[in-house]
Amino acid sequence: MMMDEEGEDEEEEEEPEAAPPSPSIFSPELRAVMQVWNNYKAMKKRRQAMGCGGADTGPGDQKQAEEAQKRRKKRRSRVLFPSDGRKFMPKQKERSRAKPFLFLFSIIVFLQVYNAIENLDDHVLKYDLEGLEKTLGREVFGQQRAVETLMEHLQDYLSTYSHQRPLALSVHGPSGVGKSHLGRLLARHFRSVVGDQLVIQYFTAHSCPPDEDEGVCAAELVAQVVAATTVAEEDDRIPLVVLDEAQLMPAAMLDALLDLLKPDQSNELLNVVYVLLSNLGHEDITRHVLHNSSSSSSSSSSFFSKGQEMEMEEALRSSLAEKQHPLWGEVEALVALLLLEKSHVVECFLEEMMREGFYPERAHVEQLAAEMAYYSAGGRQYSQHGCKQVVARVNSL
Repeated sequence: MMMDEEGEDEEEEEEPEAAPPSPSIFSPELRAVMQVWNNYKAMKKRRQAMGCGGADTGPGDQKQAEEAQKRRKKRRSRVLFPSDGRKFMPKQKERSRAKPFLFLFSIIVFLQVYNAIENLDDHVLKYDLEGLEKTLGREVFGQQRAVETLMEHLQDYLSTYSHQRPLALSVHGPSGVGKSHLGRLLARHFRSVVGDQLVIQYFTAHSCPPDEDEGVCAAELVAQVVAATTVAEEDDRIPLVVLDEAQLMPAAMLDALLDLLKPDQSNELLNVVYVLLSNLGHEDITRHVLHNSSSSSSSSSSFFSKGQEMEMEEALRSSLAEKQHPLWGEVEALVALLLLEKSHVVECFLEEMMREGFYPERAHVEQLAAEMAYYSAGGRQYSQHGCKQVVARVNSL
């Protein structure tokens, strides 16, 4: 038995002292991470122990904890400033190449606009509209508002040469208020600034009498307009066509004029100013003046508001277009010459007598004016025949 136990002990002693280490299931990187984590937990435990000041800590550990605490305080109170050196310098802003071109483009546009404005002024200066306005204001009595309206349309149209359609102005008024005189002043002024070839002054009663064929009259008028516009096209000027006594024009002539006012025609026929003078609608104008007369105003041309003038113009336009001819529905503006007051008749007498070489006294002139026939409305006196009989009365003196 003893032999058996000894044999067993020898067998146990003969067993290998240590088995070779088996390969780990963790990779080296993972083991390194685990080791770092274990070190961190151990360090954390030591710091907690040092902070609590436990009895199991030795003098050396307490000293180390105090030094570590001082280092932390010193590190916390330290102020850090940014270093002067920069690893990455910011890129310099690139200058836009479009800015010089935009600046140059702005200068070009400004110069073109300025040049266009200067050209407009130069074009208007050819016609001396300022001198025309002074002449009309001085020689056409009692029609201040009508003259202003006429000049506004001429100023707008003559400020440029190229147009989409001609300018047609129709002047209406009772007998003796200055329609024919206005036409003569316009023709005289334009002859002085653009020449005789570019001004047509057409008197219907003389150029197309009742026994004349109206088709021939229409063809002759169109031929005159074409000849004037052809010359005007070469000189870059705008001709003037004054059509007096338009109420006597036959239907064929009115149709021809309506065709000339259409925009679909040759370029030279688009740059024309037509002024039609007639007494059509004079009953409406007389009725309107007498109905709206006011003794509070000092001038017959000033007691109409803008709304009243537009109302009268639209009523006159629709009436003429419906009862007379569609031509009056296509004109740019209808300008109404109003009734003349007694003071205007006195001015007519003075002007005519001075022209004939008389040096009249004021009392004599007022006596002559008082012999004329007048309408009475709103504390005013309006001449029934305007200044039409003034010339005959002065010639009889």
